[in-house]
Amino acid sequence: MSKRSKQLISIFKRILPSPFTIAILLTILTVLLALFLTKPPESSHGDYLIYLFSSWEEGLWDDSAGGLYFAFQMMLVLVLGHVLALTGPVDRLIKALLVYCRNTASSVFVVAIGAIVMGLFNWGLGLIFGAILARKVGEKFAHQGKTINYGLVGAAAYSTMMVWHGGLSGSATTKAMEEGCIPAMMERMGGTGSYPEFLPFDSTIGSGMNILVAVLCVVLIPLFLYFIARKSGDGFVPKFSKQFGKTAEDPIGKMKGAERLDYSKLVGTFLGLGILVLVVIKAMNYQGESTLGFINLNFINLSLLGMSIFFHRSINNFINAVQLSIGDISGILIQFPLYFGILGIMKSSGLITLFSDSIIAIATDYSLPIYTFISAGVVNFFVPSGGGQWAIQGPILIEAATQLGADLPKTVLAMSYGDQLTNMLQPFWALPLLGITKLKPYQILPYTFLLFVLGVILFGGVLLIW
Repeated sequence: MSKRSKQLISIFKRILPSPFTIAILLTILTVLLALFLTKPPESSHGDYLIYLFSSWEEGLWDDSAGGLYFAFQMMLVLVLGHVLALTGPVDRLIKALLVYCRNTASSVFVVAIGAIVMGLFNWGLGLIFGAILARKVGEKFAHQGKTINYGLVGAAAYSTMMVWHGGLSGSATTKAMEEGCIPAMMERMGGTGSYPEFLPFDSTIGSGMNILVAVLCVVLIPLFLYFIARKSGDGFVPKFSKQFGKTAEDPIGKMKGAERLDYSKLVGTFLGLGILVLVVIKAMNYQGESTLGFINLNFINLSLLGMSIFFHRSINNFINAVQLSIGDISGILIQFPLYFGILGIMKSSGLITLFSDSIIAIATDYSLPIYTFISAGVVNFFVPSGGGQWAIQGPILIEAATQLGADLPKTVLAMSYGDQLTNMLQPFWALPLLGITKLKPYQILPYTFLLFVLGVILFGGVLLIW
């Protein structure tokens, strides 16, 4: 490992607390910002502070479609994506990719491409696939007794969260494809203009601009990490207490009675296949005008559930994989309410409107997407949930685009790019990866910071030129 890399890791190790502590500090910062920037003149600081605490508590247990229900959907995306990544076909794919991981440079290149491509299909699968692939790379080098810059490999796996919102499972884009979603959203926020019923697939995810961005990400991010690896050198021999993904299974011959059903490959395969048939029927019977309007979080989770059971082949294998997967996302489970509390403060105080309006006030129809990109990146620090951010910031952007006559699909994509970019600085979604790879945040953040700089140039450049 180069001297500069060691210095960066040392700095991040000194200044960076745990992700849970970061969530607490962001909560305190949000309260202070709301207290001094949004307090009504007629209200005392004490009364307004009590109001903010009440908003925070309400946000913690938000039972709306964008609250705990959404959190449970997100947890299922992660768990089922993790379970699918532990299936035989994915395991064989990972083993095939490991052949090309001969040193740090080739490893980060392979891990980044694998994670990004998977992430463009489904963000949960991309995050977990990349994490498991990174872990397997670490285990390979540990078994061989060879050194590797394991933190950089982890950063390569996390790069999937820099592209996910422009993929098929992007929260803002898939939500905007639902018929009637935009008018209903604007009605709840008091909008009085004329708004489109939905944004079709080919204007957002399938647009020429977004396809260009996706191609650039697939090409440039792995190459960028490859050249960083060539300069940084190798680090250390990774150490693990046990091999990842190994679960014990009793042979079905020892089972008796109904217990045999849990171990029956016929039952598991039939159940998984039945769910997948239901998924196909649901997609074929979709009557909406949007090309892929049936793709939402529930459809994605149903698909992941069917594929996971089908490829694990038995209920026992599936349950074992679920138990293994849940442990690695526990950090996100406990932090979700904290960020919903932050969201509650920002919504009730008008802080998020203040942030967005301050940028929109100086925007034109041409510059609105780039300002949206910047504001979305800032908001993502406080609300690291694409769906939650769209629920609050989306109406503001739609209204601004309508008033300015700006390109609405491009503005929505700009919000998506800003949201995903600052994931490279906000370690919330890195928690499952850290649990699987056994890395610490300070070991990957020096490299994800460099990815952030690359993303500013890449996304900002396309938004300005297109």
